[in-house]
Amino acid sequence: MAAMLKSYGLTDPGCIRTNNEDRFLTAPELGLFLVADGMGGARAGEHASQLAVDTVVGRIRSSGRRDAQALLAALEEANRIVMEAGQREAGKQGMGTTLVAALDTGRELAIASVGDSRAYLLAGGSLNAVTEDQTWVQDVGRSLGLDEISLRAHPLRHVLTMAIGAGAPLVVRCYNIVFDSGALLLLSSDGLHGVLDRDRMQHILAGEGSLEDKCRALVEAARAAGGPDNITAVLVQRE
Repeated sequence: MAAMLKSYGLTDPGCIRTNNEDRFLTAPELGLFLVADGMGGARAGEHASQLAVDTVVGRIRSSGRRDAQALLAALEEANRIVMEAGQREAGKQGMGTTLVAALDTGRELAIASVGDSRAYLLAGGSLNAVTEDQTWVQDVGRSLGLDEISLRAHPLRHVLTMAIGAGAPLVVRCYNIVFDSGALLLLSSDGLHGVLDRDRMQHILAGEGSLEDKCRALVEAARAAGGPDNITAVLVQRE
């Protein structure tokens, strides 16, 4: 049986926002780790992200399965639950959330993502993105041949092309990665990776310190860079 995973998560409202619509969960006993970044007015974003996280962990716990199909089914269930709540509850119409999830399946991690929260893997001293954003920039802008400078300044750069609760059918991007001892997984909301470049995050993650130390250093660096959005980081490592 694979060794237990250790983890640490931290979220911060950032320097501008008065509320925090990000949610995260670490459940090492299930091998499950989540980050969600909610959207919607009148605190509906907070409700969407919390509802999605609760639904995914509940579905994985009740299924008793640890495989990619179980994770995909859990995200599809979260989409249905959030969408129905948005239709039913006053003031929550149109609410939704990004979601990135990692599930330990043994030697590998199953990763599932919707929206622009990301998973990164630090292995062999190099930090690389595992997931691909579902955004206008990624799905439309690059196909138009726009250069990176234009994409970074484009008025549609933050527009999502997919979110939990936004509608059906849901398109989930799924990945499987080998996750051996020594590797480090980062799950982040765009309040972190949207303001810190990969080199800066790699420098922090490859340095000395505990998972808590590294989470706090990531959040503080994002705040020092202006912290325009909620900031969330979850770190996972195999013991």
